[in-house]
Amino acid sequence: MWMHVGIKDIVDILLVAVFLYQVYKLMKGSGTTALFTGIIAFIAVWILISQVLEMRLMGAILDKFISVGVLVLVILFQDEIRRFLFALGSHRRWRIFSNIFRSKNAKQGNENNYVAPIVLACMNMARKKTGALIVIAKEMDLAVYEHTGEMFTADINARLIENIFFKNSPLHDGAMIIAGNRIRAAGCILPVAQHATLPKDFGLRHRSGLGMSMETDALVIIVSEERGKISVAEEGRISANISAEELQQILSGKE
Repeated sequence: MWMHVGIKDIVDILLVAVFLYQVYKLMKGSGTTALFTGIIAFIAVWILISQVLEMRLMGAILDKFISVGVLVLVILFQDEIRRFLFALGSHRRWRIFSNIFRSKNAKQGNENNYVAPIVLACMNMARKKTGALIVIAKEMDLAVYEHTGEMFTADINARLIENIFFKNSPLHDGAMIIAGNRIRAAGCILPVAQHATLPKDFGLRHRSGLGMSMETDALVIIVSEERGKISVAEEGRISANISAEELQQILSGKE
């Protein structure tokens, strides 16, 4: 006897598939993919034993584990759940109507206004071996990170960026946050990637940049003080030894 599958069932399956895919991306970015796979395997075994084979004793034992599974998941994935809820609540797509009259050409023009100064500043700082950490916001609101540093609003200027990260500057050790094509804060504290495997010559700036790319959807530029090299962190991955041309391409295509 064939089961009747309606439109609602198809939508239900698609929503579950999208949800599992997003959860998988979140787990992959935080380095807990194996744990996520194990949970999916456990749920599959539980469904097979309890619902398909209808094994009462084993099914009852697994039912007890499932009943407390939500609490266990909250304990195990509290950081990931917080990150997911923060991303969901601050995502600018929920506020699409506020940008409905913003034209694509205007966005392109604003983007071109800041790509060149950032690339120029990074090139100069890399040549002088001046360490820098620049966060460029995308869709997520980074206000919570902006409040960890000195907040101000300024046009994006290569000289200003270099002066902020100058070794004697009081804000040079923190991160600069750029949002809405403006500098919003400097000297900010970023989350540090704790369990990521990075080369030994990567220091705290690289770990902070990688951690920020894991916590948010921002693009992070890291200039090494020791090696004078430019790296870019995005979506939980870091690309080292980026040239000026590659950096310009990455920034131009971030939208």
